[in-house]
Amino acid sequence: MDWDKLRVFHAVAEAGSLTHAGETLHLSQSAVSRQISALEETLGISLFHRHARGLILTEQGELLLDATRSISKRLETVFARIRDSKDEVFGQLRVTTTTGFGTLWLAPRLGRLYEKYPDLKIDLMLEERVLDLPMREADVAIRMKEPSQADLIRRRLMEVEMRFYASKDYLDLHGTPQTPEDLKDHRLISHDASAPQVSAGAAWVEPFLKANEKSVLTVNNYFGILQAVINGLGIGALPDYITHNSPDLVNVLPGESSAAIPVYLAYPEELRHSKRVAAFRDFVLEEIKFFRRDMRNI
Repeated sequence: MDWDKLRVFHAVAEAGSLTHAGETLHLSQSAVSRQISALEETLGISLFHRHARGLILTEQGELLLDATRSISKRLETVFARIRDSKDEVFGQLRVTTTTGFGTLWLAPRLGRLYEKYPDLKIDLMLEERVLDLPMREADVAIRMKEPSQADLIRRRLMEVEMRFYASKDYLDLHGTPQTPEDLKDHRLISHDASAPQVSAGAAWVEPFLKANEKSVLTVNNYFGILQAVINGLGIGALPDYITHNSPDLVNVLPGESSAAIPVYLAYPEELRHSKRVAAFRDFVLEEIKFFRRDMRNI
C-alpha cells in the first residue's frame, strides 16, 4: 500500500475538502485529487461522495478512515517515545481532567512545572467526559474515580470531600446555619442532579436540594458555583480542595461532608518511560504533598 496516498486520504477525510487538505499538506488541489483517484482505482471502490459543498465519506471510506486514524495515533505514540529517548523534557503533553479540578486546583500550580521545564507544552483538556487514554485522546488523566480502562498505569493521589461553603459577607447578612435543617432557609448553589458529576457528591447534596424551601441555583461546573459563592449568592456545595485558593470562604456546617472521593492519575502503559509523563507525574505528587501539608495547617 502506498503510504503517501493514505496520508493524503486521511487529510482529505478529516478536512472534508480537497482544497483544505491541500493547504494542510502543502499540495495543490489537483495533486490531492490525483492521489485520491489513484487510491480509489487501486482499491476498486469510491471513498467519497462528491457534492458541491464538499466531500462525504462512503461506507468504505469510513472504514478506511478508522484505520488511518488508528495508524496516526500509533505513529504519534512512536514519535513521542522516540523524542522521549532524549534526556530533555520538552514537547506536547495532553492532560485531561475535570473542569473543576483543572480550573481550581491544577491550573494555578502549573507555573512551577513551567519554571522547571520551560520547553514543555501542556494541552490542558478540561471536560467531564472520560477520554480514551489507550486510544491516545490524551496522554495523562486526573480523575475523581479509579479509571476502568485496560492497559493503564494508575496511581491514587489523594481523597477529596464535598462540603458547604459561603462568603463571610453572605453569612454576615443572612446568618450562619447551625444545623443541616437550617440550610432550607438559605439559597443553595450546586450542580443540577442531571449534570455530570461525581456520584458521591450528587448523592450527598440531593437531600439538601429536595428539602430546600427558599431558593436554589444550579451550575454545571464547580468554577461557576465558586464564583456564585464568592459573590454572595448563597451557600455552595464545593470540593474541599478549593479551600487553599479561597481563604475567605467559610466552611459552613463542618460536620457535614460527602463520602471520600478518590483522585487518580493515569496514563497508558506504553508511556511508562516517557520523560514528559514522568515529569508531570512527579510534579503532581510534589504538589499533592504541599497541598496536604497546607490542609493540615488550616
